[in-house]
Amino acid sequence: MTRRLAVVAKKVGVSEATVSRVLNGKPGVSEATRQAVLSALDVLGYERPTQLRGERARLVGLVLPELQNPIFPAFAEVIGGALAQLGLTPVLCTQTRGGVSEADYVDLLLQQQVSGVVFAGGLYAQADAPHDHYRRLAERNIPVVLVNAAIEHLGFPAVSCDDAVAVEQAWRHLASLGHERIGMVLGPGDHMPSARKLAAARAVAGEVPEEHVARTMFSIEGGHAAASRLIERGVTGFICASDPLALGVVRAARRKGLDVPGQISVVGYDDSALMNCTEPPLTTVRQPIEAMGKAVVELLNAQINGSAVAPEELLFEPELVVRGSTAQAPRT
Repeated sequence: MTRRLAVVAKKVGVSEATVSRVLNGKPGVSEATRQAVLSALDVLGYERPTQLRGERARLVGLVLPELQNPIFPAFAEVIGGALAQLGLTPVLCTQTRGGVSEADYVDLLLQQQVSGVVFAGGLYAQADAPHDHYRRLAERNIPVVLVNAAIEHLGFPAVSCDDAVAVEQAWRHLASLGHERIGMVLGPGDHMPSARKLAAARAVAGEVPEEHVARTMFSIEGGHAAASRLIERGVTGFICASDPLALGVVRAARRKGLDVPGQISVVGYDDSALMNCTEPPLTTVRQPIEAMGKAVVELLNAQINGSAVAPEELLFEPELVVRGSTAQAPRT
């Protein structure tokens, strides 16, 4: 018991006496400190005292598909920081190939009696993926917020970057540079944000030939493979659904002996970390991560505190950041 008091006190940054008062239900402790001590118990794996077990833990699951794409650690940093300011402790759940699945993480989070869950880039965005674990959360009335476009009928609030505006900005930029054969490198066919991007491109361009659209996995390797096909079909301007895909396009162009941006122009999506340090620096559409992350936490906290939140989607305006990977189209 004494060791537990010391460990929890160190974690929270309070005295052992304060921890003892919380565990024994004594007065003289602020609500913020009390919640911080209870969260520390949960994080450290200690059982709560019997009289405190009826309360839902002040933990929030933050479920991400990966950490290799810098956009996800960026969202985690903003959302985690905003949660901490409210006395909520984020629990990072990152999927790995062949490892713990998104559904498995949901089971684990439910066992921990989490206060809520935030999903960023998860299976909710894929129409053909399993979705039963989302229904389990809804049935138990666990507060949930989704980041970026989801399939219909899940019934959760979402905070999204406006895919239509993003693609319109990118397309008009490439068209203004004289590119007539503009192609798109997108995620899988059932990926909702990618489907929105393609619909937006067809709205602004009137027509985007199917042979100028490549669908692939979200990785540099996926972008490389997709771009190789589109370059052979004469595409000179590329709009990509993520920055790693865009970097794959740059690599594919160079492997074919083509100059970026002299012969091939590339636009990414996210403006994730270090995109201004690539060679050439990447032109990309910036997601407003700070504003989106804070909105996510506001929506989640409102639900945790018992307020009704409509299952609507908040759309945030992106910004085209022009750097060195786009230039005038080559003359034919």
